[in-house]
Amino acid sequence: MSPLVEALWQAAALILHADSDLAEIVGLSLAVSLGATALAALVGMPIGAMAALFRFPGRRALVVLLDALMGLPPVVAGLFVYLILSRSGPLGFLGLLYSPLAMVIAQFILILPIVAALSRQVVEDHWREYEEQLRSLGAGPGRALPTLLWDGRFSLFTVVLAGFGRAIAEVGAVMIVGGNIAHVTRTMTTTIALEVNKGQLALAMALGIILIALAVSVNGSVHAAKHVAQRWGGQ
Repeated sequence: MSPLVEALWQAAALILHADSDLAEIVGLSLAVSLGATALAALVGMPIGAMAALFRFPGRRALVVLLDALMGLPPVVAGLFVYLILSRSGPLGFLGLLYSPLAMVIAQFILILPIVAALSRQVVEDHWREYEEQLRSLGAGPGRALPTLLWDGRFSLFTVVLAGFGRAIAEVGAVMIVGGNIAHVTRTMTTTIALEVNKGQLALAMALGIILIALAVSVNGSVHAAKHVAQRWGGQ
C-alpha cells in the first residue's frame, strides 16, 4: 500500500472514530469562525444598510473603502491585530494575544468588509426596486429598512455564509495572532500547514476532508437560499 493511500485510510479512520484531537481542532475552528461571522453580521449589516439608504458626508469614500477591503490580505489583518494586542500595543495590557479571542478579532476584521459591502448591495438593489412603491406609502429610507431587510433575508443569509466561508478557510491571520498552540489556538487550517511540514499527512488529510465538506455545505446552503428566494419571489 502506497504512503498516500495509507494516509488516506488513516484520515478516514480519524474521522469515523471521532478522534479527540481532531474533534478539538474542528470545534475550536467552528467556534472562532462562527463567533467572528456573528460579530461581522451584527456590525457589518447595519453599516451596509446605512451606506445603501442614506446620504452623508464620506459615504462614497466608505463604499470605496469597503469594496477595496473585501480583498484584504489575511496576513495584513493578522499583523494589524498583532500590533494592537502585542505587549507594546495599545491593548497589550489585556493579554489577548495568542488566544482564541484574538483569532476571533482577526477574522472579524477580515470578513467585516465582505459582509458590509455585500449587505449594502443587497439593500441598495431592493431599495431601487421598491423605492417608488414605498415612498408612495409614506415610507422613507429609515422606515423602509425593516421591509427591505425582510424582503432580502435570503440574500443576506448568503452574505453571512460568504463571510463564514472566508473565515473558516483563513490561515494567515490566525497563525499570526493565535500562534498555532496545541490544545489552545490550533485550528484546522493552521494544523494542516503544520502537519504537512512535519510530513504527517493523516491528520492533515482528515482536516482537509472536513474543510471540503464544510465548503460544499456552505455552497449548498447558498444555492438552497437562492432557490427559496426565487420561489418566494415568484409566489
